Formats: sequence, structure tokens, C-alpha cells
Amino acid sequence: MSRDTALAWLRRNGPVVIVEGAINIAAPALIYAILQDRWGEVPALLASCAPPLVWTLVGLARHRRIDALSIMVLVGIALSLIAMAGGGSARFLQLREKLVTASIAMAFLGSAAIGRPLIGPLARATVARESAESLAAFDARRNDPFLRRTIMVMTLAWGFGLLLDFAVSVLLIYTTSVAQYLIVGPVVGYVTIGGLTGWTVLYRRRRTRLAQAHARD
Repeated sequence: MSRDTALAWLRRNGPVVIVEGAINIAAPALIYAILQDRWGEVPALLASCAPPLVWTLVGLARHRRIDALSIMVLVGIALSLIAMAGGGSARFLQLREKLVTASIAMAFLGSAAIGRPLIGPLARATVARESAESLAAFDARRNDPFLRRTIMVMTLAWGFGLLLDFAVSVLLIYTTSVAQYLIVGPVVGYVTIGGLTGWTVLYRRRRTRLAQAHARD
């Protein structure tokens, strides 16, 4: 990525990144810090889920579209609320949230293992939102070995990437305080999703160029 491209991206997305950081990182940490002594660790941790939950629901209502990150946030919060009913420490609640990431990672890897890579239907749903012509072109190439390999590599990358995110998060949960993890945990998640998304875009462009070159030959 060139310097001009990076600056253009920052001008276009910078305000959104700042707002998301405030809502998903700063606000939960602040709420936990304020309520911990009054309510205790577990209730304060659950209260800190409110800003990310509201932000995610507002985003779903505005865009009327669910992406992988939204699903992870919503299911993670739901697991925390369920965990409260069953008891457990604050660290155990944080661990249960990351089990969502592990489950999604295993879904990607499991789909690849049985030869039905999960990126396939996800990519088809994305193409379907573009146009009927794009969807028809995608379906026409469904059995193309080049496309199938591309989808398989993407699926494996997301599976192992999310599994690494889970492993790093578990390490952080048990080596940092609850308050510290409220800050570093989301950062790890954003870096993981952002890195995988960026890699996917670049890999897709590279494979598209290769496919076009093969078609000309």
C-alpha cells in the first residue's frame, strides 16, 4: 500500500476508527473501573459489555447486514450473560467470550477438512449483494480448480488466524489483570480481524490477476 493510499484510507475511515475505539475499548474499561469497587468484578465486567452491544445493534439496524465481527461480539456478550447465571470468575467469563472465536475458527477449519470451505458461501453471499450478473459469473466458476484453491486457502487462513487469536487471548487473560485485558483484548481482536481482512483483499487481487493472465494465455 502506497503512502497516498494509506493517507486516503485514514482520512476516509479515521473518524470511524476513533469512535469504535472509544466505544469498544475505552468505554468498557472506564465502566469497569468505575463499577468494580461498588458492584464487584463480575457485575462490573458484564456492565462494561453495554457500549459494544449497543454499538453493534445500532450498526446492524443501520446497515441491515451481519458480518463475522458482529456475530462474534453478539454471541460473546450472550455467553457472558449466560455465564453470569451459572457463576464463575471474571477471568472465566472473559475466557468464555473467546470460546466464540475458537468455535468460529474450528468451523472454518472443519469446513476445509470436509472439502466444503466456509469462505465459499460467504463469498457467494457477498457477490450476490453486488449484482445478479456477478452472482451468475461466480456460480459459473464454482467448480473451477483455481477458484476452489483460492477459497480453500482463504478458509484455512481465517481458521488458523482466529485460532491464533484465541491462543493469544487465553494467554493474556491469565497473565494480565481483568482491567488490562479489557484494553488489550479488543486490540488483539481488531488486529486479527483487520490483518485477516487486509490479507484477504490483497490475496484476492493477486489471484484475480493470475486468473486474468491465465485467461489471456
